[in-house]
Amino acid sequence: MTERVPAIKVLLLPKDTNALGTIFGGVILSHVDLASAVEARKVARHRYVTKAMREVEFHAPVFVGDLVSFYTETRRIGRTSVTVGVTVEVERWGAGRGECEIVTEAEVVLVAVGDDGRPIPIVLAAEAGR
Repeated sequence: MTERVPAIKVLLLPKDTNALGTIFGGVILSHVDLASAVEARKVARHRYVTKAMREVEFHAPVFVGDLVSFYTETRRIGRTSVTVGVTVEVERWGAGRGECEIVTEAEVVLVAVGDDGRPIPIVLAAEAGR
């Protein structure tokens, strides 16, 4: 079995907390956005903008000191867009146990854009070499 490699991995700090002392959902969403862009760049080397974040579900809180991994998968490649699934998992080291838990899942739609900011057709790496 191959080891899964996250698109990004971060350690969240006290500056990222909300009034309840857990990590602010917007911080998680910003990292989801970044991770989805990393995945889209693997599909084709274009500039991308985020069109939509769909099916975002927060399953459990993230705490200060959690090591957070953002795993991605390409779900769909359209003419100008890439749909990416993102699964967010934490390693809970704050209590010294090192337990892993899925805390958030989302689906992100990114659109390839040209220098003028308008959508452009996606050219896959295999097609670009022809």
